[in-house]
Amino acid sequence: MVTFSLQSGSNGNSIYVEAGDARLLFDAGISGKQAEGRMRVRRREIRDVTALIISHDHNDHIRCAGVYQRKYKLPVYMTPPTHQAADCGLGPLRDVRYFKAGQRLELDGVIVHTIPTPHDAADGVAFVVQHDGRRLGILTDLGHPFGTLRKVLPTLDAVYLESNYDPEMLASGPYPRYLKERIRGGRGHLSNDQAADLVRSAGRKLRWVALAHLSEVNNDPDLAFDTHRRRLGRRFPLRLASRYDVSEVMEI
Repeated sequence: MVTFSLQSGSNGNSIYVEAGDARLLFDAGISGKQAEGRMRVRRREIRDVTALIISHDHNDHIRCAGVYQRKYKLPVYMTPPTHQAADCGLGPLRDVRYFKAGQRLELDGVIVHTIPTPHDAADGVAFVVQHDGRRLGILTDLGHPFGTLRKVLPTLDAVYLESNYDPEMLASGPYPRYLKERIRGGRGHLSNDQAADLVRSAGRKLRWVALAHLSEVNNDPDLAFDTHRRRLGRRFPLRLASRYDVSEVMEI
């Protein structure tokens, strides 16, 4: 299994996973032009993608799904409430394949487990991609460290994990009070400390952890890495899913 992030953050999200015969894109929060170009940087073609799988209805995850479907002919997988709640003008979608949160998808020999989350979306899910005995977690927009996360993490070989904000930066930053409360509330995002505590409880099966969905205003990559290193030591290689560009190719 190989994977890379095309972009990760409130400015747009998309992650590519290749396993066996399946070529999967998770989320469509960047333009088709950006996605096509960034995949080509990693010698992949967006038109070869087997399926586009949407995690939830927030614009930074779904806004370009219509373009991906119409321009590149990608079937779009999402839950009915996610489709209904999307308010970004998706346009006509001719190939939508619905699933229920918690359902297991099977795509060209790859299993995608969908995990309901308490994030403040209509029907949000996180993912575990399973193939040939390997398991990759795509765990962002989580709300809070809910119980299923602690059960799933020890089963994973690698994970993209939300590490959205530093509590001190958020508290002293420019966001209005209601938005600060939303971010650190039970339906918002995980802090660096919360993410590190989850990883610390995961055991030693993990080959790497890619920190994802970092806030531009309330976090900094160096600070996020320092927080994780302070709590985890050198137990896991840490990677970054950037807000601005395609990541390195990572193998499992």
